Amino acid sequence: MTLYEELKWRGLIKDISSKDLIDKLNNDKLTFYIGTDPTADSLHIGHLSSFLISKRLKEAGHNPILLIGGATGRIGDPRPTTEREMKTIEEVEHNIECLTKQVKELFGFEIVNNYDWSKDINFIDFLRDYGKYFNVNYMLDKDIIRRRLETGITYTEFSYMIMQALDFLHLYETKNCIMQVAGSDQWGNITAGIDLIRKKTGKEAYGFTMPLVTTKDGTKFGKSEGNALWLDKNKTSPYTMYQYLLNAEDEKVIDYLKVFTFLPIEEINRLELEVKNNPHLREAQKTLAKEVIIFLHGEEEYKKALNLTESLFNNKFDDLEISDIEDIFKNEKISEVDVNNNIVDLLIKMKIASSKREAREFISGNAISINGNKVNDLELIIDESYFLHKKYIIIRRGKKNYYIGKKAN
Repeated sequence: MTLYEELKWRGLIKDISSKDLIDKLNNDKLTFYIGTDPTADSLHIGHLSSFLISKRLKEAGHNPILLIGGATGRIGDPRPTTEREMKTIEEVEHNIECLTKQVKELFGFEIVNNYDWSKDINFIDFLRDYGKYFNVNYMLDKDIIRRRLETGITYTEFSYMIMQALDFLHLYETKNCIMQVAGSDQWGNITAGIDLIRKKTGKEAYGFTMPLVTTKDGTKFGKSEGNALWLDKNKTSPYTMYQYLLNAEDEKVIDYLKVFTFLPIEEINRLELEVKNNPHLREAQKTLAKEVIIFLHGEEEYKKALNLTESLFNNKFDDLEISDIEDIFKNEKISEVDVNNNIVDLLIKMKIASSKREAREFISGNAISINGNKVNDLELIIDESYFLHKKYIIIRRGKKNYYIGKKAN
């Protein structure tokens, strides 16, 4: 199987700029770039597929460059429905520093910052040397621009396409970078860069995009109730990441294995059969979680996430250190709880039940556990002894709904 065929099999190619690129991917050694704007101080799992495809290309002999948009990040690319909130210069600089460190540690790619060459271009030069190569009708026909015309789009956002095309031209001229790789939402910007290179130099450049990774219902993969899964373990713990991947849908987990792991085709095909024949074992989900956590955070963090998962599943809360409890519930809302509360009142206070009647139904129906122990006493008083390490109380409703309370001072 050729490199291009494997990328297609893994579902990593959506659009290509030219059929000539197929042969070049398989037989040449190309310098290419991927870009990300410093909109946050960490990459999230939505970025991971594009960075992993870059690693695949590197292992095949191609040369990746990561561009961090110190310039483009100052203005923000157009969003489908509304203008992106503009970051302060201090936020942008902080995010650049964090992303540079993160990418070097994870991937070791060469990193460039487009602010380094954009900052010296004055407005007149921008219009003369670049703007004149862009037909407004051509720009209006780009999908992301066209979608914003009814609600309105600022000149700043409208100019983003030219800035990204300028980046491609600069890297083409200074680093012999002839290919750009990005998510499918960047197709218009990629082709704009290819056109600019062709018009300015008479030479050919290339690009391809990757499909958006989504859940079964079309939601962006890694987006949970508006929160991203961050690659920085201080923002999203390995345990939280592990749980998300462990709960991947059967219908999508094989797609995720193809995109997010380097497992060989034969192993992924075997796991696909397991999903069909023994879905209850969730072997594919466990493998996905293991591969991603080890890649991002190492073997020890994977083992810790696995141990915490097993403790939670088996209700072994007494075995947990206080740091383990805080890790498990790091991204959850923690309710402040007074000592000597009645269990019914506590369920309402922690928003586990919406009324006393519902709380009593949960308790009577054996749906409530405290620190792993079933509760069926409607008159139970939650005293000091119920707080793990004299600080936290963990309540489970049903099989999967966990809540944590912290003893009030």
